[in-house]
Amino acid sequence: MDGESIDIRQDKLQRLKELFPELFAENQLDWEKLKAAFGDDINFANERYVLNWAGKSDAFKILQQPTTATLKPAPEESVNFDTTENLFIEGENLEVLKVLQKAYYGKVKCIDIDPPYNTGSDSFIYPDKFSEKKEDYLKRIGDKDEEGFLMKEGLFRKNSKDSGHYHSNWLSMMYPRLFLAKNLLRDDGVIFVHIDDNEVHNLRMVMNEIFGEENFFAQVIVRSNSRGQTYKQIAKTHEYILIYTKNFESELNELEKDEANNDLNRSDNIGNFNIRELRNRNPKFGKHNRPNLYYPIYVNPHHSDNDGFYTVSLVKDDEYHVEVLPLNSEKKESCWRWGKNKCIINIEKDTLLSNLIAKKKTDGTFGVFEKYRKTTYKPKSIWDDNSFLTETGTVELRELGLDKVFDFPKPVSLGKQILNLSIQDDDIVLDFFGGSGTTAQAVLELNKEDGGNRKFILVQMPEPCDESSEAYKAGYKTIADIAKERIGRVIQKIEKEKAEKPDLFAEGKLDLGFKVFKLSSSNFKIWRGSEIDSEEKLVEQLDAFTDPTKPGAEKQNMLYELMLKAGYELTSRVEYILPRPLGEGRGEGFYSISNNELIIALDVMNEKLIEQIIATKPQKVITLDSLFTGNDQLKTNTVLQMRDAGVDFKTI
Repeated sequence: MDGESIDIRQDKLQRLKELFPELFAENQLDWEKLKAAFGDDINFANERYVLNWAGKSDAFKILQQPTTATLKPAPEESVNFDTTENLFIEGENLEVLKVLQKAYYGKVKCIDIDPPYNTGSDSFIYPDKFSEKKEDYLKRIGDKDEEGFLMKEGLFRKNSKDSGHYHSNWLSMMYPRLFLAKNLLRDDGVIFVHIDDNEVHNLRMVMNEIFGEENFFAQVIVRSNSRGQTYKQIAKTHEYILIYTKNFESELNELEKDEANNDLNRSDNIGNFNIRELRNRNPKFGKHNRPNLYYPIYVNPHHSDNDGFYTVSLVKDDEYHVEVLPLNSEKKESCWRWGKNKCIINIEKDTLLSNLIAKKKTDGTFGVFEKYRKTTYKPKSIWDDNSFLTETGTVELRELGLDKVFDFPKPVSLGKQILNLSIQDDDIVLDFFGGSGTTAQAVLELNKEDGGNRKFILVQMPEPCDESSEAYKAGYKTIADIAKERIGRVIQKIEKEKAEKPDLFAEGKLDLGFKVFKLSSSNFKIWRGSEIDSEEKLVEQLDAFTDPTKPGAEKQNMLYELMLKAGYELTSRVEYILPRPLGEGRGEGFYSISNNELIIALDVMNEKLIEQIIATKPQKVITLDSLFTGNDQLKTNTVLQMRDAGVDFKTI
């Protein structure tokens, strides 16, 4: 009892809803539907087939807002920061997706996300304010408390089913993230979205709108619970995965199975096998867009077996001297399906998976083939496997010593199935609802098993753990902390296995690491012309911009911000080049990105250094304008020299 009298209006609405449920949407009376049901003049405004909801226009506003945020490196929280190509990004995922747009546009092969299911108890971020004042901006990217952790108030709000915008809030949260995610997919990319009954119907429609109905691939049913949760007297034991492709011509990989059949019609000392060309037959891919998969393989033309198969190597010498490149039937540059590391495994070791061989073609040239010992099959739309159960994911965390720190983790085997369906060696998978880090573990384990070089980008908000939770008691203050710890433990486990059983691992590189970056405000001052409403404020802004670098900005942070905003990946090769002859110390050089494609100078600028920078033949040079302070002639000469050398030169 609340001591209040009956709410007459609410009581009437409830009676009306019992009689005419079709007149209500999100527990609100729809006046257009009411007039259509009882009026003579029936006219729906803007009548067309479209998904709409309260707040959709605001979702578009936040989607279109540019960000000035950046990603700050955290080497101390990383594993093998200088060599790894895996990324863990800590921060609110909408802002992170915006930050990644320029550097990763069209580069991700697979996106696999497990967003909030909107059960009525979920807390998540959805847009409701769109001003860009400094205070609002800080709240949007995640204000922090005195200990440096994101505050939950103002960022996460429970989306209760009692809310009048229950479905709308969820759609407003998902729409801009899915839209930005699509930009990051390659032309042959694919996205997998996990969901349950609460929003599967709305998700299907919003995915149709963003990706196109023609790019719908499948709605997979996954048995996720062995006992089931009671739902209106039915034990619900399943969830869904919606699969969409970037392009309707995109295809998924087939899965391997162990059962022998008539396709394995050759044999050797290991068992039955057949051959499959190593060259990628997709006409859309070649050296121009997959340079890492374009390299020579060398054949020994004097060493063949009774079946006419020749041995191969990645190293040219007196025996292996016939070069084979991945060329299509028109002799144009194509690419291999495997990266170098996977080839090394399959050349140097006979495995139960495959090894590489060459066979002479009718024109006398050689082709390189995979020797495969498993047949493939197309998966069905119902995935009923005990290893896909959520309880399996719980056991996997327990085996890593992380018992009871995360509720309902996805099982690693489900992640592996998705990866096997969608990506090849050397591809990138993105998960921007990273959770406990299941996707990262799936990538690391698959690479361990077949020598692949798949790479992950995980994004996870540092959402605070409840102080009464087992995770908090174990020392994990945020969900991101749990994910980083899990990935670290998986790496330690693989390293231990490699030390104890080195024969099971290839001699090639196995990427056992991850770089940690954290969402942060820019290292540079932002010009805010809209705030200038007087001569005094104009002078104040101009004075502030005599040096656009924020006080306390660190060089490494500026370096990665400039790389990102110049369109270079966070894993691009970075070298610090000292001038010749050597200066007095490290503070007199410049950074070389991706073998001198981009040069960034943050320390000093003088004539000798400029000459040496131009001698590296970069495509682009970025430096701080403050390095020319008091020497306008040097800046003018630098601009002219760079222009004459065909270098894109910019100062900030």
